[in-house]
Amino acid sequence: MESLLNAWVWVMTVSVVIVGTPVVTLVWLFTAPFDRGRYAAGRAFRLLGVVAVRMNPLWRFEVTGQMIRDPRRPYVAVANHESWADVFLLCHLPWEMKWLSKDAMFKIPCFGWMMRMAGDIMLRRGERGSGAQALLAARDRLSKRVSVMIFPEGTRSRDGSMLPFKDGAFRLAIEAGVPVLPMVLAGTRYAIAKGSMRWTKAHARLRVLPSVETTGLTLDDVGALRDRVRDIIAEAREQLLAELQQENGTSQQLA
Repeated sequence: MESLLNAWVWVMTVSVVIVGTPVVTLVWLFTAPFDRGRYAAGRAFRLLGVVAVRMNPLWRFEVTGQMIRDPRRPYVAVANHESWADVFLLCHLPWEMKWLSKDAMFKIPCFGWMMRMAGDIMLRRGERGSGAQALLAARDRLSKRVSVMIFPEGTRSRDGSMLPFKDGAFRLAIEAGVPVLPMVLAGTRYAIAKGSMRWTKAHARLRVLPSVETTGLTLDDVGALRDRVRDIIAEAREQLLAELQQENGTSQQLA
């Protein structure tokens, strides 16, 4: 039964991507001439993630916290990274963000095409100069009044612990003069574990935390800002995991 359920989820998820591709393409074609930030195409793409989650009987995803009032005020949004399921949960936010993602994701048929139409940002790991190009692309999106989403850990840990944050997102926020929007995810690492292609039962939650202003900060403050935001997310993550453990009656422990 478990194998049949996994097969069902895979079929339905792939079907949503295939059916959604022409829909996103039409939105992109009709809005591209006047939507420089590709906000509409991006929203159409993210809504496919919401549909996929609703068709997945194994997942219960929730979003809480302080929602931003103006969806067109740009932020550099950052969150801890637990699994592939993180992107599905982030799709439930009621505003559009452009995601910084490794180039392998852009090579996936249909999915990668929609990422390009949505204006997501490609990062080629191991390629000299790719990081600088990605940050320039991110500044372009921010200048068009669209937020940017970055996982500052860069990758997911296998044991569930938070990795050190890299500087890029915080340097970007200071240089662009926009606030950092911390967010915390919990429970997604049980949905799709690192190194696995199997879907498992999970109750996950995303909490939006108060933004951190960068007004008056210089590049000398990047390290302090990075560490401050990481501490905020780490503390909120412990609280969120405790809430989920209490609600679900599980014995899951922080790594």
